[in-house]
Amino acid sequence: MVAKLFHIVEPELAFFGQKDAAQCAIIRRMVRDLNFPIEIVVGPIVREPDGLAMSSRNAYLSSEQRELALVLSRALSEVKKCFDRGERNAAKLGEAGKQVLSQEPGARLDYLEIVDPITLDLVPGIQGETLVAVAAFVGGTRLIDNILISPR
Repeated sequence: MVAKLFHIVEPELAFFGQKDAAQCAIIRRMVRDLNFPIEIVVGPIVREPDGLAMSSRNAYLSSEQRELALVLSRALSEVKKCFDRGERNAAKLGEAGKQVLSQEPGARLDYLEIVDPITLDLVPGIQGETLVAVAAFVGGTRLIDNILISPR
């Protein structure tokens, strides 16, 4: 559908949000593979003051579930703290985030992965810019969030 839209509209720029990092990677690859003359611009994640990533899906959360949903950003923050303390092993970083999520019984982890932001392939360690992506169910609502980390 996006390829058809790009073909019809022929934009010079297309804007997507970092929150949907997998979608951004797929769109960038499609633009490259199909030689579309389009620059893909990825905007940063917009967060609520408490750290929850803004999403239309947040409207499905009760006030209690919304509070529980903060575990996603806490898990990502823990990964970042471990990274900032020098940890570069992706498995160890992932376990740090999963540990935070496991402490919140109201959230059911779908995945927490550490991947190359371009290919979405799992990485064994952090050498360049790396995507830490998480998805979890809070009630019946599936929420996603991510951060980019880099040793530079």
